[in-house]
Amino acid sequence: MPKNYIKGKYLIILAFAFLIGIFFLIAELYNMPKDGYIYAIILCIFFGSVFMGYDFFKYSQKLRNLKESRLKLEFETKNMPKISDGIEAEYQKTIIGLYQRNVEILSKNDSNMTDMMDYYTLWAHQIKTPIAAARLLLQRENYFESKAAITMELFKIEQYVEMVLQYLRLDSDMTDFIIKQQNLNNIIKNAVKKYSMTFINKKIILEYEPINTLIVSDEKWLTFVIEQILSNSLKYTSKGKISIYLDKETEKTLVIEDTGIGIQKEDLPRICEKGYTGYNGRIDRKSTGIGLYLCQKILKKFGHTLIVESEVGVGTKVKIGLAYKFVRFE
Repeated sequence: MPKNYIKGKYLIILAFAFLIGIFFLIAELYNMPKDGYIYAIILCIFFGSVFMGYDFFKYSQKLRNLKESRLKLEFETKNMPKISDGIEAEYQKTIIGLYQRNVEILSKNDSNMTDMMDYYTLWAHQIKTPIAAARLLLQRENYFESKAAITMELFKIEQYVEMVLQYLRLDSDMTDFIIKQQNLNNIIKNAVKKYSMTFINKKIILEYEPINTLIVSDEKWLTFVIEQILSNSLKYTSKGKISIYLDKETEKTLVIEDTGIGIQKEDLPRICEKGYTGYNGRIDRKSTGIGLYLCQKILKKFGHTLIVESEVGVGTKVKIGLAYKFVRFE
């Protein structure tokens, strides 16, 4: 510690020695009595040593307080040493700013980790259901006759896996967005094809005519959004039909309308919130509260919009605004 102190004060020590040297040189040049100026030099050295000793004591005390503060800094910034000059004040402001920023980052990371663990816990319970169902179907003596049912359970597993992968990719720094002009009809056809067996098994009518419209978006991510909305429509529609068409009143707005159970009015403002399942989700016990949250987040990244209109017992209408807007990545 003394070595560090001397290193920090070496300019002052050199300046003091330089001034003593000048004083000695002038005294010699002017033939001053040696007893007088040597005595003066000794007094200067003595008082300089006393001052340095006091300053070293204050330095040691401040260093000790800093070490104690460093140990407590993880919890609070109240016990910082007293400020002696403007430079120390700026240093403390910088340290406190970094500390507060660190606390914010840790809090955000903790919140994200909690959300992720909650989602994974729910996801693990959900994926067990189709796995158990497939295992039971395979245990039947005539399990070859259950091929269609097993295929549906495997399809559900694939859906859950795809959901968790997209959940992880969306906030990743390596997200592979490719935004270019797309034919909306091709995207819709791919999404519908994926759920063709579900339409057949549930005997749900699909009303859809080719929509040859060009849009600017990402094919893979927009396909995922349409698939999620179709999945929700099929999940909560036991009979009737699902219609896919362009809104006549709004520019390049894709509408996916079903005749399902609908969404309660009080749930509509919150259905795109992360983890919110609403009344239907609580009754059905199959909702993760992640699907529409991801859809809205994805569409927002591409400058698209998502509007949900619904009436209980009548059905739900989901409007995806695909008109080109300035794209901003957050």
